[in-house]
Amino acid sequence: MNHYETVFTITPVLSENQVKETVNKFEQLIKNNKGNIIHKENWGLKKMAYPIKKKNMGFYQLLQFDAPGEMIKMLETNFKHDERVIRYITIKLDRFAYAYAEKRKNKLETQKETK
Repeated sequence: MNHYETVFTITPVLSENQVKETVNKFEQLIKNNKGNIIHKENWGLKKMAYPIKKKNMGFYQLLQFDAPGEMIKMLETNFKHDERVIRYITIKLDRFAYAYAEKRKNKLETQKETK
């Protein structure tokens, strides 16, 4: 199992429920193919650096997960064929990036607890 992080942008014309449904689709895809979701973040609606498909904004989502390497091609194919997804990027985390991601996740959880 390798550690991965995916950030994907969802079209801004969707309702909140449709965005959640899209994210759940990809979470289930990972889980159904021997993957394990470690952390997820909703970064919300953000302005993009440049227009993509005539859209200037998008809903950004981050998924950190463990999965076998062969699953990534299938996941990215699903991103490509889903018309709700504007952009995506998946990176394999080395031990330093994984340690940083864990530290960031713990910091976010601590901030949530203090609120």
